[in-house]
Amino acid sequence: MFAKNVATWDRALRVVLGIVVLSLIFWGPKSLWGLVGVVLVVTGLAGWCPLYALLGIKTLAPVNPGPGA
Repeated sequence: MFAKNVATWDRALRVVLGIVVLSLIFWGPKSLWGLVGVVLVVTGLAGWCPLYALLGIKTLAPVNPGPGA
């Protein structure tokens, strides 16, 4: 559907940070700001970030089709 624009390291970081931020709903200040973690987890799992697309940012390296392609 959408071209991936998030590298593997970025995706892993988003998922881990998303889970940490999401935990704020249950532990710590019990703030609804923890729901921002849902966005991080979803974009990490999908490999596509709408903000990156809007700003023209890609952390994913371009695919090299190789010789003869």
